[in-house]
Amino acid sequence: MRFGVIGHKGRMGEALAAAITEAGHTLQVGVDAGGDPEPLACQCDVLVDFSAPAALAANLAAARAAGIPILIGTTGLGEEHVIMLAEAAKVVPVLQTGNFSLGVTLLAHLVREAASRLGPDWDIEVLELHHRMKVDAPSGTARLLGEAAAQARGISLPDHMESGRHGMTGARREGAIGFATLRGGTVAGEHSVIFAGPSERLTLSHSAEDRMIFARGAVKAAEWLRGKPAGRYTMEDVLGL
Repeated sequence: MRFGVIGHKGRMGEALAAAITEAGHTLQVGVDAGGDPEPLACQCDVLVDFSAPAALAANLAAARAAGIPILIGTTGLGEEHVIMLAEAAKVVPVLQTGNFSLGVTLLAHLVREAASRLGPDWDIEVLELHHRMKVDAPSGTARLLGEAAAQARGISLPDHMESGRHGMTGARREGAIGFATLRGGTVAGEHSVIFAGPSERLTLSHSAEDRMIFARGAVKAAEWLRGKPAGRYTMEDVLGL
Protein backbone atom coordinates (compact mmCIF):
# COMPACT_ATOMS: atom_id res chain seq x y z
CA MET A 1 0.00 0.00 0.00
CA ARG A 2 1.05 3.59 -0.64
CA PHE A 3 0.67 5.67 2.53
CA GLY A 4 0.31 9.41 2.76
CA VAL A 5 1.10 10.76 6.22
CA ILE A 6 -0.14 14.17 7.31
CA GLY A 7 2.06 15.43 10.12
CA HIS A 8 4.95 13.22 9.05
CA LYS A 9 7.68 15.26 10.77
CA GLY A 10 6.15 14.90 14.24
CA ARG A 11 6.91 12.14 16.74
CA MET A 12 4.06 9.96 15.49
CA GLY A 13 4.89 10.74 11.86
CA GLU A 14 8.42 9.43 12.34
CA ALA A 15 7.13 6.29 14.06
CA LEU A 16 4.62 5.76 11.25
CA ALA A 17 7.33 5.99 8.62
CA ALA A 18 9.23 3.21 10.39
CA ALA A 19 6.11 1.05 10.84
CA ILE A 20 5.05 1.48 7.20
CA THR A 21 8.47 0.32 5.99
CA GLU A 22 8.54 -2.49 8.57
CA ALA A 23 5.22 -3.82 7.21
CA GLY A 24 6.48 -3.79 3.60
CA HIS A 25 4.46 -0.76 2.45
CA THR A 26 5.56 2.55 0.94
CA LEU A 27 5.52 6.01 2.48
CA GLN A 28 4.61 7.81 -0.70
CA VAL A 29 5.03 11.31 0.67
CA GLY A 30 4.22 13.38 3.74
CA VAL A 31 2.70 16.78 4.41
CA ASP A 32 3.15 19.08 7.37
CA ALA A 33 1.74 22.41 8.56
CA GLY A 34 0.99 24.69 5.64
CA GLY A 35 1.18 21.91 3.06
CA ASP A 36 -1.65 20.99 0.69
CA PRO A 37 -2.88 17.43 1.36
CA GLU A 38 -4.84 17.10 -1.90
CA PRO A 39 -1.89 16.40 -4.27
CA LEU A 40 -0.61 13.92 -1.69
CA ALA A 41 -3.92 12.07 -1.56
CA CYS A 42 -3.94 11.57 -5.33
CA GLN A 43 -0.70 9.56 -5.07
CA CYS A 44 -1.78 7.27 -2.23
CA ASP A 45 -4.01 4.34 -1.30
CA VAL A 46 -4.68 5.68 2.20
CA LEU A 47 -4.16 8.84 4.25
CA VAL A 48 -3.12 8.83 7.91
CA ASP A 49 -3.64 12.09 9.77
CA PHE A 50 -1.67 12.91 12.93
CA SER A 51 -1.68 16.68 12.54
CA ALA A 52 -3.94 19.20 14.27
CA PRO A 53 -7.71 19.76 14.66
CA ALA A 54 -7.52 22.93 12.56
CA ALA A 55 -6.31 20.87 9.58
CA LEU A 56 -9.06 18.24 9.73
CA ALA A 57 -11.44 19.86 7.23
CA ALA A 58 -8.75 20.11 4.53
CA ASN A 59 -7.50 16.58 5.19
CA LEU A 60 -10.99 15.07 4.94
CA ALA A 61 -11.63 17.05 1.77
CA ALA A 62 -8.43 15.65 0.24
CA ALA A 63 -9.46 12.07 1.03
CA ARG A 64 -12.92 12.67 -0.42
CA ALA A 65 -11.52 14.21 -3.60
CA ALA A 66 -9.16 11.27 -4.11
CA GLY A 67 -11.75 8.67 -3.05
CA ILE A 68 -9.39 6.97 -0.58
CA PRO A 69 -9.73 5.88 3.07
CA ILE A 70 -8.47 8.13 5.85
CA LEU A 71 -7.37 7.27 9.37
CA ILE A 72 -7.34 10.06 11.94
CA GLY A 73 -5.33 9.92 15.15
CA THR A 74 -5.43 13.65 15.85
CA THR A 75 -6.64 14.39 19.38
CA GLY A 76 -8.37 17.44 20.81
CA LEU A 77 -11.31 17.22 18.38
CA GLY A 78 -14.56 19.02 19.19
CA GLU A 79 -18.21 18.61 18.26
CA GLU A 80 -17.71 20.48 14.97
CA HIS A 81 -15.10 17.90 13.98
CA VAL A 82 -17.50 15.03 14.74
CA ILE A 83 -19.89 16.54 12.19
CA MET A 84 -17.08 16.79 9.61
CA LEU A 85 -16.18 13.12 10.15
CA ALA A 86 -19.79 12.03 9.69
CA GLU A 87 -20.08 13.98 6.42
CA ALA A 88 -16.82 12.56 5.04
CA ALA A 89 -17.88 9.02 6.01
CA LYS A 90 -20.78 9.29 3.56
CA VAL A 91 -18.20 9.33 0.75
CA VAL A 92 -15.09 7.41 1.93
CA PRO A 93 -14.12 4.99 4.73
CA VAL A 94 -13.15 6.98 7.85
CA LEU A 95 -11.52 5.54 10.96
CA GLN A 96 -10.96 8.00 13.79
CA THR A 97 -9.67 7.05 17.22
CA GLY A 98 -7.97 8.56 20.23
CA ASN A 99 -5.52 5.64 20.26
CA PHE A 100 -4.43 3.13 17.60
CA SER A 101 -2.95 0.70 20.13
CA LEU A 102 -4.47 -2.77 19.93
CA GLY A 103 -4.08 -3.12 23.69
CA VAL A 104 -5.93 0.14 24.38
CA THR A 105 -8.68 -0.94 21.99
CA LEU A 106 -9.19 -4.10 24.03
CA LEU A 107 -8.97 -2.06 27.25
CA ALA A 108 -11.83 0.17 26.07
CA HIS A 109 -13.87 -2.95 25.35
CA LEU A 110 -13.21 -4.26 28.88
CA VAL A 111 -14.10 -0.86 30.38
CA ARG A 112 -17.41 -0.94 28.53
CA GLU A 113 -18.09 -4.45 29.82
CA ALA A 114 -17.25 -3.54 33.41
CA ALA A 115 -19.26 -0.31 33.38
CA SER A 116 -22.31 -2.11 32.02
CA ARG A 117 -22.19 -4.88 34.66
CA LEU A 118 -21.20 -2.91 37.76
CA GLY A 119 -23.94 -0.77 39.27
CA PRO A 120 -24.03 3.01 39.80
CA ASP A 121 -22.60 2.53 43.30
CA TRP A 122 -19.27 1.82 41.56
CA ASP A 123 -17.58 5.18 40.91
CA ILE A 124 -15.47 5.56 37.75
CA GLU A 125 -12.19 7.48 37.62
CA VAL A 126 -9.81 7.73 34.63
CA LEU A 127 -6.12 8.37 35.33
CA GLU A 128 -3.56 9.18 32.63
CA LEU A 129 0.16 10.02 32.50
CA HIS A 130 2.02 11.38 29.46
CA HIS A 131 5.31 13.04 28.58
CA ARG A 132 5.86 16.69 29.43
CA MET A 133 5.45 17.84 25.80
CA LYS A 134 1.83 16.71 25.36
CA VAL A 135 -0.38 19.74 24.76
CA ASP A 136 -3.97 18.48 25.28
CA ALA A 137 -5.60 17.19 28.45
CA PRO A 138 -7.22 14.89 29.22
CA SER A 139 -5.62 12.77 26.51
CA GLY A 140 -7.59 11.44 23.58
CA THR A 141 -7.16 7.96 25.01
CA ALA A 142 -8.52 9.01 28.40
CA ARG A 143 -11.55 10.50 26.68
CA LEU A 144 -11.96 7.32 24.63
CA LEU A 145 -12.01 5.25 27.83
CA GLY A 146 -14.37 7.67 29.55
CA GLU A 147 -16.67 7.56 26.53
CA ALA A 148 -16.67 3.75 26.64
CA ALA A 149 -17.79 3.87 30.29
CA ALA A 150 -20.42 6.53 29.62
CA GLN A 151 -21.89 4.64 26.64
CA ALA A 152 -22.14 1.48 28.72
CA ARG A 153 -24.11 3.37 31.37
CA GLY A 154 -26.29 5.17 28.86
CA ILE A 155 -25.13 8.64 29.85
CA SER A 156 -23.46 11.59 28.12
CA LEU A 157 -19.77 11.97 28.93
CA PRO A 158 -19.76 15.81 28.60
CA ASP A 159 -22.63 16.00 31.11
CA HIS A 160 -20.93 13.72 33.66
CA MET A 161 -17.24 14.48 33.17
CA GLU A 162 -15.29 15.91 36.13
CA SER A 163 -11.67 17.00 35.71
CA GLY A 164 -9.25 19.38 37.35
CA ARG A 165 -10.72 19.13 40.85
CA HIS A 166 -9.30 21.76 43.17
CA GLY A 167 -10.26 23.33 46.47
CA MET A 168 -13.55 22.79 48.25
CA THR A 169 -15.31 20.76 45.56
CA GLY A 170 -17.85 19.12 47.82
CA ALA A 171 -18.78 15.45 47.70
CA ARG A 172 -18.34 13.49 44.49
CA ARG A 173 -21.31 13.99 42.18
CA GLU A 174 -23.40 10.85 41.69
CA GLY A 175 -22.79 9.30 38.26
CA ALA A 176 -19.69 11.40 37.61
CA ILE A 177 -16.78 10.08 35.55
CA GLY A 178 -13.63 11.66 36.95
CA PHE A 179 -10.42 12.42 35.09
CA ALA A 180 -6.95 12.99 36.55
CA THR A 181 -4.11 14.17 34.30
CA LEU A 182 -0.39 13.77 35.01
CA ARG A 183 2.45 15.13 32.85
CA GLY A 184 6.18 14.55 33.10
CA GLY A 185 9.30 13.02 31.65
CA THR A 186 9.18 11.01 28.43
CA VAL A 187 6.27 8.68 29.24
CA ALA A 188 4.67 7.38 26.01
CA GLY A 189 1.33 6.85 27.75
CA GLU A 190 -0.19 5.19 30.81
CA HIS A 191 -3.93 4.87 31.40
CA SER A 192 -5.98 3.34 34.19
CA VAL A 193 -9.71 3.15 34.72
CA ILE A 194 -10.63 2.68 38.36
CA PHE A 195 -13.99 1.24 39.41
CA ALA A 196 -14.35 2.04 43.11
CA GLY A 197 -17.22 0.19 44.73
CA PRO A 198 -18.37 -0.49 48.27
CA SER A 199 -15.37 -2.07 50.04
CA GLU A 200 -13.65 -3.17 46.82
CA ARG A 201 -11.90 -1.68 43.80
CA LEU A 202 -11.20 -2.85 40.25
CA THR A 203 -8.48 -1.23 38.13
CA LEU A 204 -8.02 -1.82 34.39
CA SER A 205 -4.72 -0.48 33.04
CA HIS A 206 -2.53 -0.17 29.97
CA SER A 207 1.08 1.02 29.67
CA ALA A 208 2.65 2.07 26.39
CA GLU A 209 6.40 1.40 26.41
CA ASP A 210 7.14 2.61 22.88
CA ARG A 211 5.39 4.96 20.45
CA MET A 212 5.75 2.25 17.79
CA ILE A 213 2.72 0.40 19.19
CA PHE A 214 0.49 3.24 17.99
CA ALA A 215 2.19 3.35 14.59
CA ARG A 216 1.91 -0.41 14.07
CA GLY A 217 -1.74 -0.29 15.10
CA ALA A 218 -2.39 2.47 12.55
CA VAL A 219 -0.76 0.42 9.80
CA LYS A 220 -2.83 -2.64 10.75
CA ALA A 221 -5.97 -0.47 10.71
CA ALA A 222 -5.08 0.93 7.28
CA GLU A 223 -4.61 -2.58 5.90
CA TRP A 224 -8.03 -3.54 7.29
CA LEU A 225 -9.74 -0.37 6.05
CA ARG A 226 -8.60 -0.72 2.44
CA GLY A 227 -11.47 -1.87 0.24
CA LYS A 228 -14.16 -1.16 2.84
CA PRO A 229 -17.27 0.80 1.78
CA ALA A 230 -17.77 4.40 2.88
CA GLY A 231 -18.65 4.71 6.56
CA ARG A 232 -17.39 5.37 10.09
CA TYR A 233 -15.18 2.66 11.54
CA THR A 234 -13.42 2.09 14.85
CA MET A 235 -10.44 0.12 16.11
CA GLU A 236 -12.92 -2.30 17.67
CA ASP A 237 -14.07 -3.09 14.12
CA VAL A 238 -10.44 -3.83 13.21
CA LEU A 239 -10.18 -6.33 16.11
CA GLY A 240 -13.63 -7.77 15.47
CA LEU A 241 -14.92 -6.84 18.94
